[in-house]
Amino acid sequence: MQQYWSLDDVQIQNAWLTIGSFDGVHRGHQEIVHNLAAGAHSVGAPAVVLTFHPHPALVLGKRKDALYLTTPEQRAELLGELGVDLVIIQPFNLSVAGLRAEEFLTLINTHLHIKELWVGYDFAMGKGREGNVEKLRQLSDTIGYHLDVVPPFVVDGEIVSSSRIRSLLADGDVSEAARLLGRPYQLSGEVVTGDGRGRTIGVPTANLAIWPEQQLPKAGVYVCRAQVDGHWLGALTNVGPRPTFEPEDAASRVEAHLLDFHADLYGQRISLEFLEWLRPEEKFHSVQALVDQMHLDIHQGREMLAAVGLNNPKK
Repeated sequence: MQQYWSLDDVQIQNAWLTIGSFDGVHRGHQEIVHNLAAGAHSVGAPAVVLTFHPHPALVLGKRKDALYLTTPEQRAELLGELGVDLVIIQPFNLSVAGLRAEEFLTLINTHLHIKELWVGYDFAMGKGREGNVEKLRQLSDTIGYHLDVVPPFVVDGEIVSSSRIRSLLADGDVSEAARLLGRPYQLSGEVVTGDGRGRTIGVPTANLAIWPEQQLPKAGVYVCRAQVDGHWLGALTNVGPRPTFEPEDAASRVEAHLLDFHADLYGQRISLEFLEWLRPEEKFHSVQALVDQMHLDIHQGREMLAAVGLNNPKK
């Protein structure tokens, strides 16, 4: 998979293209992209995803929060795993937002020479969102592509969407979020120096520097898997301001205790997969009360990991 940061850097022929934000690359996105790639490759054509950063809704003031389910790089990697040949992350600004649908599609076509355009049932593009499915059908004759409209992807009677997944994470329901994503929700970051308190109380933690625009799950303790140097380990992760030690309005942190791991992690990048909610974050009356609870968390976390056949179930 090749990744580009602008349409200006690309010049290909006969692209099979889909356009959208694809934040999270959830199961609905996967349905479109996997089928697009399979169709493109069956005729020897390139499969292309055109996405945007920042999210158009943020630039247009339709969303106040700047929280994403995936970093742009994670998004591109996930799309590549679905068979896409090119991922273009186009900068979205007011200049792009001001282009009419035909203008923008014509610009895209000069770089990609679109053969097939696949969009979701509720897709719209261009100034004032005029480029809806009906408009794209009209433009298909002028520009010369075939339009394929993909129906909504439904799980348990509800349409799968990035906003629905963000809402689940805000409620701490990481297991349901994983079902809609098709994989556990993941946070990645470099291990940075914290206050060292975990080591002094006998439960060392890795303090992760997470991309500030990525959504954190609800404050609480979670059962996770952590990837370190290509290996997966069980982990207990605390998300939140740590009210036992900090004011309740302090910034949230992501701190993971890796089971049966004792090496120095500072400066390394690790990834966390959130598997299950364990309990809410609490303010304890003493450090010893917190330590006692952490040991209970570790025991329960091991049991939960063992129940689903994951590693580190012992002790």
